[in-house]
Amino acid sequence: MTVIDISASVMQFLLAFVVVAPLLGAVAALLPAPPGLKGKNPDQAVLRHGVTVTGAVLIATIVLAVGFDHDHPATMQATTDISWIPALDVRIHLGIDGISLPLLLLTALLTFLCALYSYYKLPAGPSPKAFVALVLVLESGTLATFAVLDLLLFFLAFEMVLIPMYFLIARWGGGQRQAAAWKFILYTLLGSVVMLLGILLIGLKSGTFDMVALATDNGRGLTTSVQVIAVLAIGIGLAVKTPMWPLHSWLPDAHTAAPTVGSVLLAGVLLKMGTYGFVRILLPIAPDGMRTFAPYLAAFAVVGIVYGSLACLALARTGAKGDLKRLIAYSSVGHMGFVLLGIATMTPTGVNGALFANIAHGLITGLLFFLVGAIKDRYGTADLDTLAGATGAALYGRAPRLGALLAFAAIASLGLPGLAGFWGEMLTLFGAYSPAEGLSRPAFRTFMAIGAFGTLLTAAYMLIVVRRVCMGEHTPHSRLSPDDRAPRAADGPEPSGAAGARPTATTPQLADIQTYEAAAWTPLAALTVLAGLWPAVLLGLTDPAVQKLLAGGKS
Repeated sequence: MTVIDISASVMQFLLAFVVVAPLLGAVAALLPAPPGLKGKNPDQAVLRHGVTVTGAVLIATIVLAVGFDHDHPATMQATTDISWIPALDVRIHLGIDGISLPLLLLTALLTFLCALYSYYKLPAGPSPKAFVALVLVLESGTLATFAVLDLLLFFLAFEMVLIPMYFLIARWGGGQRQAAAWKFILYTLLGSVVMLLGILLIGLKSGTFDMVALATDNGRGLTTSVQVIAVLAIGIGLAVKTPMWPLHSWLPDAHTAAPTVGSVLLAGVLLKMGTYGFVRILLPIAPDGMRTFAPYLAAFAVVGIVYGSLACLALARTGAKGDLKRLIAYSSVGHMGFVLLGIATMTPTGVNGALFANIAHGLITGLLFFLVGAIKDRYGTADLDTLAGATGAALYGRAPRLGALLAFAAIASLGLPGLAGFWGEMLTLFGAYSPAEGLSRPAFRTFMAIGAFGTLLTAAYMLIVVRRVCMGEHTPHSRLSPDDRAPRAADGPEPSGAAGARPTATTPQLADIQTYEAAAWTPLAALTVLAGLWPAVLLGLTDPAVQKLLAGGKS
């Protein structure tokens, strides 16, 4: 069933446009604005250009989804297959199925919302031209990663996003941005070098880099030893990007230093490239190798779940001087642990749960980083002790709508039933209860129990954050000086009705949610509710494709 019947040639064009248009837009962003399009100044013109290009890509992606045959989501659609380097049998092979389509939509949506947000709230840094160009290159590389079906092209697209993100952190980030950017690039590049060796091993031993042909072969053309080596090599590169404990240490620094839109794209899109590689490459192409490493992958995943939660609890406690952005970054380590646990089960239930958790994490954590960025702009800091103790009212009393939305995002992140975060975690735990044949059931049930304990820890630190940031802490003896009471928001506060504590001289108002912020954040909140109440929309796409991948290309 297709919502609108679109011809195959138009679908091919749309997918190629989605991948290439941001790259062309990045080049155009560096050129002088044509007469009549300059707006009030050149900076505004290039920011408007970014919104226009990302908006066009989002519309094209939505049309692609509308024309997608939802009755056959396991079939590659909108495919293009052109010989590129005949000597190596490298082909420009594009296509989408039920696994990659949701990730394309998520990437296009988040990038557009970031461009829209940046139009009104550009982070401090060098030229806006370079900022817009880097965001567009980042979008092109991410979309290509989810659309290409050739291993070498996948590697090139996978690497394409590293340089733009490095510069976004290093040039537009906050404190310690240079060190954080270097740590990000070193970790990911070293992982990528190892991953390339694994990709070359598969291509040379099987005679092809075509991901569809390799998935259909289901590892029959590769010996078990080759599969084990390939999974180890490629898995390290993917695990760094995911990030899997203990290869995660670059993530908190990168998130803490990155500008708001950089954090949104890093958490909402870039982390998904690693888990997507596990599902698209390792599960179908090297199943025997995955079966060998699945228990270890699951063990690292559950350690990451508990470790990330404990780190968040440590940051959230009173007097720890914890940074709220850093806390959300550590929460990503735990949430991505659930994704890896689902993949390690090698079952349709677990892998579907992992893919659902991927999308849910992108929506919820993307919204959280938007909100934390807005809070930091208003308060001038993301330090939890300052946010909680500066006034007795905190967000509920100073910016009630902003406080309510932060509480909503936090509750969605802890996995409340009825919101998107619930289904992915539940399905991955179900998958761990009954893993694939050949995997130790007692071991995986132990992992399931540890993962379930991690959900309790997640609820604990998220509720502590809501209590401290939204409700504040009673500090009757604290008084703010006139300087402290001055608004910190760049655009100045606007009076708004307070909910909770009544504003006083010690509880000055902050600017509540602005119109442009509502435009950028509302789609994420709405989709979080929609995915939670109607999970069949997403699972109906992913399940047939996952069944086919795990069955060796047979529907």
